[in-house]
Amino acid sequence: MIEVEGLEKTYFAGSVATPVLKGVSFRIDEGEYVAIMGTSGTGKSTLMNILGCLDKPTAGRYLLDGTDVVSLDDDALSGLRNEKIGFVFQQFHLLERATAMRSVMLPLIYADDYPENAEERAEKALAAVGLADRRQYRPNELSGGQQQRVAIARALITDPEIILADEPTGALDRKSGLEIMAIFKKLHRQGRTIILVTHDRALAENAQRIIVLEDGKIATDGAVEKQRDPDLELDTLGAGEDKK
Repeated sequence: MIEVEGLEKTYFAGSVATPVLKGVSFRIDEGEYVAIMGTSGTGKSTLMNILGCLDKPTAGRYLLDGTDVVSLDDDALSGLRNEKIGFVFQQFHLLERATAMRSVMLPLIYADDYPENAEERAEKALAAVGLADRRQYRPNELSGGQQQRVAIARALITDPEIILADEPTGALDRKSGLEIMAIFKKLHRQGRTIILVTHDRALAENAQRIIVLEDGKIATDGAVEKQRDPDLELDTLGAGEDKK
């Protein structure tokens, strides 16, 4: 699904060059659940932007489902991004006055060909994240966890092969965060490729594999010996709350 080789990214400010990625190589197979982990300044956000076709590397190769991303122009990049990738960010990026249905439908509204079944697809996406009864609610009528669910439904509506999530629980309380991670686990079981970008080790351990970046290079890349189970943690949290 994804193959990067010798990936480099350098930012230039006048004559000053700042290298951020320094020869990163790995592959992610279809259906994998991978966490990319690192502290601030290690290059994980830059790598996420490249994997998401939001930016291009300075050097190296990036193949996305067999397509050479580096060779594409902006229009082709946009098309590939819309077809293959669903994005979930720390901040929900919902329109203040838009209902959940409208927010979820936005990727289809801005697509070249607006499908006749757009509303049906939006309802299905909201149902997949447990918000079928909140489709006419606006962001100020939803909790933070519910807003992030709307954002996930928006990412799902184009039926992408890859979900790219950048610190998806960073703005949430623990219970809401566990609920969001349980949704990602469900999506992975359904066969989607999940790439989770985070600085949080506990969050990363929900994945099958963790790639750790340090100073723009891969420090470690290995399987998670025992994945965390967000469903189990939610059960435990609920039991604890019941006793209070």
